[in-house]
Amino acid sequence: MSTYFTKDHEWLLVEGDVATVGITDFAQSQLGDVVYVELPESGKNVAQNDEVAVVESVKAASEVYAPVDGEIVEGNELLVDEPAKVNEEPEGAAWFFKIKLGNTTQLEELMSEADYKAFVETL
Repeated sequence: MSTYFTKDHEWLLVEGDVATVGITDFAQSQLGDVVYVELPESGKNVAQNDEVAVVESVKAASEVYAPVDGEIVEGNELLVDEPAKVNEEPEGAAWFFKIKLGNTTQLEELMSEADYKAFVETL
């Protein structure tokens, strides 16, 4: 298992050829109280940087992007009924979707946890 981060504040936990994707703790803290989540459909093929999901808070709506090319294999239905979970467990139970990796070399473009923390400190 390996964890990667994007400049759009998404995290990916890669297990085999599937990555679980969510937003970072930093992202949820910037959004404030999450009130709505829109998930992608299973079976949808997406390209890196495509808008895949939507998260809305009392402050703003934000897109969640595909960090890599691939096929959506599952959305986290828990978030539809309990969007506040995003604030409680953003880098755990409140993942947004799982994607079957279409191009593993794209992982090399992403940040490690240490690199992401350094990136956030510059914001």
